[in-house]
Amino acid sequence: MKSLKFTLFFLVLIIAKNLQSQAFYDVTKIQKIEISFSQSNWDYILDTAKAGKDGYLMAQWVKINGVQFDSAGVKYKGNSSYNVNNAKNPFHIELDFLKNQDYQGYKDIKLSNGFKDPSFVREVLSYNILNKYMPSPLSNYCQVYVNSVYIGVYANTEAVSKTFVDSRFYSKNNSFFFMDNFNCPLKYNGPDSASYTSYTIKSTTGWKALINLCDTLVNKSSFIESILDVDRSLWMMGFDNVLVNLDSYIGAPTHNYYAYRDDNGRFNPIVWDVNEAFGNFTNAGGGPPLSLAQEQVMSPYLHHTDPNWPLIQNLLANPMFKRMYIAHMRTIVNENFANGSYTTTAYNLQSVIDTAVQSDVNKFYTYSQFTVNVNTNVTSGPSTIAGLSVLMGPRVNYLQTSTDFTLTPPTITSATAATTPSLNAAVTITANVTNANSNGVYLGYRFAVTQRFNRVLMYDDGLNNDGAAGDNVFGATFTMSASSAQYYVYAENNNAGMFAPERAEYEFYTLAAVQTASVGQVYINEFLADNVGDVSNETFQFEDWIELYNTTSSPLELSGLYLTDNYSAPTKFPFPQNTVVPANGYLIIWADNNPSTSSYVHCNFKLRCSR
Repeated sequence: MKSLKFTLFFLVLIIAKNLQSQAFYDVTKIQKIEISFSQSNWDYILDTAKAGKDGYLMAQWVKINGVQFDSAGVKYKGNSSYNVNNAKNPFHIELDFLKNQDYQGYKDIKLSNGFKDPSFVREVLSYNILNKYMPSPLSNYCQVYVNSVYIGVYANTEAVSKTFVDSRFYSKNNSFFFMDNFNCPLKYNGPDSASYTSYTIKSTTGWKALINLCDTLVNKSSFIESILDVDRSLWMMGFDNVLVNLDSYIGAPTHNYYAYRDDNGRFNPIVWDVNEAFGNFTNAGGGPPLSLAQEQVMSPYLHHTDPNWPLIQNLLANPMFKRMYIAHMRTIVNENFANGSYTTTAYNLQSVIDTAVQSDVNKFYTYSQFTVNVNTNVTSGPSTIAGLSVLMGPRVNYLQTSTDFTLTPPTITSATAATTPSLNAAVTITANVTNANSNGVYLGYRFAVTQRFNRVLMYDDGLNNDGAAGDNVFGATFTMSASSAQYYVYAENNNAGMFAPERAEYEFYTLAAVQTASVGQVYINEFLADNVGDVSNETFQFEDWIELYNTTSSPLELSGLYLTDNYSAPTKFPFPQNTVVPANGYLIIWADNNPSTSSYVHCNFKLRCSR
């Protein structure tokens, strides 16, 4: 027997769009990539191409974990990480350069060489953290061989391509830009697309949409949520700030991110190139490079009044967005740094590549420096690379003791459906919220991951299925117009905000609508007649039982249907209202001729047993 109780509602906290790490990006295993060129001077050819039109050199073949692909395109990539004198430069491999071929669905391979990172973990660890909060590339490690010569250990990071946006945003042909050039701050430069040449368009069209984004952000910011995913922008800004990732939008270059416009007409930021996170890039803009001491106490509101960073300036000028931003930063700090888990993850990553790093003769730092850089500064020539914990220990202390981090946010508990939702019927979500403004509690809901969340006020007035007025139970009602809904709760007071779940909007609660069972969807799975010691009902009596099984992935309502032990009386037992078999679940019907209760269903007959 699988279950003794049926549940009136089916509520699950799920990870929104957190993709299962496919084998090629499994952080627990190092990959192997082999490249074969027919030319012995392949390095010179790649350097020449990099200095010219940045073209590809066609390889005889590329092998990924032993799987061979003919005629792949290979070139060097990178800005500061590339150097003609390097024995170990970053690679960009196009498996479909001449043929339509892929490895586990991936055609575009991006490999980083560990430049300016003795620890080898900055890039992979940063993406490991970011993937908890917004769509971002997967990343792990590989060993690269060229013409049978071991080149070294590389970070293997998923390319932000049409394949990527299709997997995260369920479309791939909308406006798509790479903000990798300098001076991409989202300023409005007028209606002429010629004034936006620092942006790299990746789609066939899109200039008009990008110009509208810049115009709205700078001149009509009250409408910004209609054309920008503000929540993901706040997550990006918070991530870059906490990790002191200044080679990004929040630093002097204002670059290293993509912008993709989804089917809702909103641009989504996608973080890229985090190999200098954890303080390795020190140019914050507006002054000289930051020292380590300055990075440790870098303001969470860096550039919030500077028009050269209009995304930061205009979003943080909105009091609600500012509180949401700090709530997201607080979540990042608490989940990854205050508890020390980032160093545990860093050491786990290093253990995966330890042997490979030892044999990497082309690495930029010594093996000894590799082993200590998580917790110790490394000096190489004129440069000092901060130990991760040397930077983040004081930084976390600074953030957690800063004014806005010490303000007390609301507390949110029991964000649930008040009643079992039926398809196309009204459903109320209630939440117990304390320390919030009476007009500061919101429900965000939608019916598919492809939709944007609707944000509506929740009320504690006794008029919204919320119990008594002023009892700290807030409610909001919407129509269950699809088979499932996704939702979260946000609450704020004059000082601080809080989400439930805390990773919203990237994570959310899911509520399934109850639908009436159709033929073949529910069947009798087991039954027991003359029960003498198997299981007991709620009054501890060993009674006969019938177990039903729901074959579908949605809860099914049985009211309006019947159960019988007599063909001539097909409507002998009508199922009570709100009799629900959980999705892919079981429901026990007690065949004991007793009345049903709110938690147990009893039918009006017993099972006959012949002896």
